[in-house]
Amino acid sequence: MKVGLIRCMQTEDTCQGGTCLKVVKEKTLAFAGLDEDVELVGVVTCGGCPGKRAIPRAMTMVKNGADTIAFASCITRGNPFGFPCPHAKQMMDAVRAKLGTDIRIIDYTH
Repeated sequence: MKVGLIRCMQTEDTCQGGTCLKVVKEKTLAFAGLDEDVELVGVVTCGGCPGKRAIPRAMTMVKNGADTIAFASCITRGNPFGFPCPHAKQMMDAVRAKLGTDIRIIDYTH
């Protein structure tokens, strides 16, 4: 599995993404139980609210080898602040629609 990670631009000042990187590397939480190797091929932000830049950024990561797009928990679960993105569902639905069913989508990391 080759993963492209999309994280929240609003949290990048206070979160370096360490937990997301750790769960990918150690294959825990959202990546638990995978028999295949997991390689992180890119990390980008959504581009800021309302997350429209996530679509072309996901497309670029797929073009560069990602077969899976993971949305960081800062977007979908609000980690570490407890405030999920109000645009998360719309953003993820738009990315899914654009990339099609051949690309796996993971809706959280930890």
